[in-house]
Amino acid sequence: MPATLAIEGMEFYSHHGCFPEERRIGTWFQADIYMEFDAGKAQLSDSLEDTVNYAEVYTKIKEEMAVPSKLLEHVARRITDRILQDYPQIGKIGIKLSKINPPLGEKIREVSIRFEQSRDEAD
Repeated sequence: MPATLAIEGMEFYSHHGCFPEERRIGTWFQADIYMEFDAGKAQLSDSLEDTVNYAEVYTKIKEEMAVPSKLLEHVARRITDRILQDYPQIGKIGIKLSKINPPLGEKIREVSIRFEQSRDEAD
């Protein structure tokens, strides 16, 4: 049975950005992730081994967020590639990665990148 597992509102203090100050000082980011997979076996077994362990997924996202990058696109793609690699049962993944209060001189709540990637697009 198809299902979507969502982990929303993850917040990380990270050092991503094109400006050297951003990578040195850091800022807050928010990540939302959506993973499509067949949940039929887990629905019947009630076993963690038969599903996508969202605690493990969170840890992997946290590890990728700790690696500085210039672009949100790059961080988001690293995250989706890693999750697809580590969880073969996931057929499609979506991510929204936001930089909170970007340093653009005016009040801006967030700047985000959002995309979906299917297993056959992961390289």
